[in-house]
Amino acid sequence: MQAEINKVELRNLKIEDYKELKNSMIESYPEMVDDYWKEADIKKLLKIFPAGQLVILVDDIVVGAALSLILDEDLVEKNHDYAKITGNYTFSTHTPNGEVLYGIDVFVVPKYRGLRLGRRLYDARKEICEQLNLKSIVFAGRIPNYSQYAQELTPKTYIDKVKRKEIHDPVLSFQLSNEFHVMRIMKNYLEGDRKSKEFAVLLEWNNIYYDESPQIINITKSVIRLGLIQWQMRPLGNLEALFEQSEFFIDAVSGYGSDFAVFPELFIAPLMADYNHLSEADAIRELAKYAEPIRKRFQELAISYNINIITGSMPHLIDGTLYNSGFLCKRDGTYETYTKIHITPNEVFHWGITGGNTIQTFDTDCGKIG
Repeated sequence: MQAEINKVELRNLKIEDYKELKNSMIESYPEMVDDYWKEADIKKLLKIFPAGQLVILVDDIVVGAALSLILDEDLVEKNHDYAKITGNYTFSTHTPNGEVLYGIDVFVVPKYRGLRLGRRLYDARKEICEQLNLKSIVFAGRIPNYSQYAQELTPKTYIDKVKRKEIHDPVLSFQLSNEFHVMRIMKNYLEGDRKSKEFAVLLEWNNIYYDESPQIINITKSVIRLGLIQWQMRPLGNLEALFEQSEFFIDAVSGYGSDFAVFPELFIAPLMADYNHLSEADAIRELAKYAEPIRKRFQELAISYNINIITGSMPHLIDGTLYNSGFLCKRDGTYETYTKIHITPNEVFHWGITGGNTIQTFDTDCGKIG
């Protein structure tokens, strides 16, 4: 983790965010001096299409954004540059009755790249596209590493090599992994984009739920995907080994678009091997020392992999009393603690565990759970 993060929030942009938005734009595009959106531009965007303007905040500070318009498909399919597609930056091309969600900007400040915040923004765009029954998402992506290869490769060859993973491009590689496909190469798309040699790649994501007939779109998420982790009990040398094994599974279920990663009860039991020389009661209390480090690491993983994690219960000392507790680490960076109420006689007799006394439900971005 680049820095300790307490909370991540994805929401619609507000005009009150402008100062932080401007700072994050400048930080994200240091080579494009004074080419950031002015406050009047943002006000107009929010007036004509507020639902299409998104920001992502870390600890209540704007660190990224995705800005969009709705355009006619015919306009998108014609050859265009950035000025033309935005109506010379007036957004006059926006039409509520269009078929295409066109991305005009997306960025995350360098400090927070690598945490999949960009993927969250694009996932939210996909949800908007589906909710509004639009045909596709289209945008022209920069190819900022092309300038390093321009003397030896044509843009087409460069793109082919990126597709084959022979070359990494920070923008195009990300978009291809995010289910976008190449439509065509655009020449002279963004004036002054020296890194891309003013080339751009027109990319598209198709909404498979698109229906040409009018329909009411249910904007509430109705299908939730759970990643239930089968945890083989095997020797683990230390806490880092546990984290490495856990991240492998979290990465896997996140890759399948799961909303929750669910670990089994007492999944940290292999760490008890270091305390075989102690009595059962003393060994379980030593194991309880791992609860808080595990909670903190799983909070980080929940943010990084954009998934809610249910840790599975573990021995946990709270004010000197030993409970069998677990954590709900939410992908917004917050967490909840739950304690097992109905503990077994063996947990009481051998380990001295006390049962909880509160039945709780927890609010998540997928609804209440318990």
